[in-house]
Amino acid sequence: MEIEERQPVPVGPRSGEPVGERSQEDSGARRSPFARRGPVAAVAGCVVLGGMLVLLSTLDDPEASRPAPGPAARAVSAVGAGVPAALPDLTALIRDRESRVRARPRDDVSWAVLGAAYTEQARRTAAVASFPKAEKALRRSLDLRPEDNVAALEGLASLAGARGDFRAARKWGEAAAELAPKRWTTYPALIDAYSGLGDHKAVDRTLDRLLALRSGPTVRAVAARVYRDRGRREDAAAAISDAAAGAATASQQAALLAQAGDLAWERGDRQESLDHYRAATRTDADAYDAMAGQGRALAALGRTQEALSAYRTALAERPVPRYALELGELYDSLGRGAEARAQYGLLRDLARRDGAAGVDDEPVLGLFEADHGDARAAVRELRAEWRRQPGIAVADALGWALHRAGDDEEALGFAVRATDKEHGGDVRSALYAYHRGQIERDLGLSGPARRHLTEALRINPYFSPLLAPAAREALTALGEPPAGGPPEESDESGEPEPGTEEQAAPPAVPSEAPSAAPSAAPGQPAAR
Repeated sequence: MEIEERQPVPVGPRSGEPVGERSQEDSGARRSPFARRGPVAAVAGCVVLGGMLVLLSTLDDPEASRPAPGPAARAVSAVGAGVPAALPDLTALIRDRESRVRARPRDDVSWAVLGAAYTEQARRTAAVASFPKAEKALRRSLDLRPEDNVAALEGLASLAGARGDFRAARKWGEAAAELAPKRWTTYPALIDAYSGLGDHKAVDRTLDRLLALRSGPTVRAVAARVYRDRGRREDAAAAISDAAAGAATASQQAALLAQAGDLAWERGDRQESLDHYRAATRTDADAYDAMAGQGRALAALGRTQEALSAYRTALAERPVPRYALELGELYDSLGRGAEARAQYGLLRDLARRDGAAGVDDEPVLGLFEADHGDARAAVRELRAEWRRQPGIAVADALGWALHRAGDDEEALGFAVRATDKEHGGDVRSALYAYHRGQIERDLGLSGPARRHLTEALRINPYFSPLLAPAAREALTALGEPPAGGPPEESDESGEPEPGTEEQAAPPAVPSEAPSAAPSAAPGQPAAR
């Protein structure tokens, strides 16, 4: 795939700094038609990073020979602009580097490039068998050059982040940053790691350092993601709009369009999200997240058969547990239980496959088990996950699993944490608000429950084909607040203190009213 608007790679980079995309201030890049359509915000997940930044960081090495003209060279040129390569070109680069390390098995630079390319391939296609190959290649590079091998350390950080192992990502990323503190390509993986570990002060500190070192589309996309997680939607919108204006390849433009679709979906704009997702897949047929997004938006628009087709296509091309869960729940909402169960079985198979490749799917798997499987098993696994990685997504999933297992008082502590600004829960998530509202409802906290269930539907009235109707039913059951009666219960109930990685749980939030009967028996899917 040719570069649509490739920006020239600077000649003669400063010492210790990789070449790559030019900042917009330097390049005078035009604003793209995508950017002119209005500002958009970033969403979770870094769309232009991963192994590509590690490939970029090797281009200033005099020993890093470039491949002959062709697809592999296009991949290197795209990387030189700091943007994703097209998947066919990435495959060609892998073949090129495999050939090179066979001919020169002590070429540490080519081993690092190969490992980073395997990581990127696995991340974008869910070909998780490439993750162990990536680790082997990167460790081989580190063995050959154990001192000052920043590219291998960055590659290992990126690999760990792609697998969801944020502790390892932090370890390798901090080692790389210590060796080369002015090498900007180290910091995006560190930001992901700190976020996954719930260390939001470190996220902010590292983002400040990154912005001081670099500007341009890739860095703006990182900033937009952090701003979005902080609930700073306007700042995120400005950052991602600027990033979109500098898109240099079809793959990067598609990724940014998919981000726009995700943001529109989060605020409940079904048609706008669909338009963005379709534009993404027209721009790059390998934009599989955008295809799954189409399924989400089409289902919300009532275009069920098109939604099912989009989900099936996404799942066939990039088989990940999240797509299987979403498709299964869509089938469930349609009363097609056998087809739903088939997707849930596929989800378990994919999670086992991922686990064998070192991938951590626990937050998604935990939510699935809480609603459609064994809620107590979900609690056990998510407690262990919380001890390893106490991030916001894990807090939400563990709180919900505890609720489904019948322990609403402890569940509320985690639900509060997932939605509490003091502890980093600033993101406006309909799912998190719904979970908290249902837990409060079952504790008899009618006022807070009504508030959070209403908030969930205000954020996105279509956030789930199963749960959005459940939220409406719960609000109907709660009824209107009493007119002129005593004030309703407050949800200011002793929020948990910030946890450490060794904490199994935050302190339980005391109930202010007798516990009500659960909205559904543990293990039943109706009231997730």
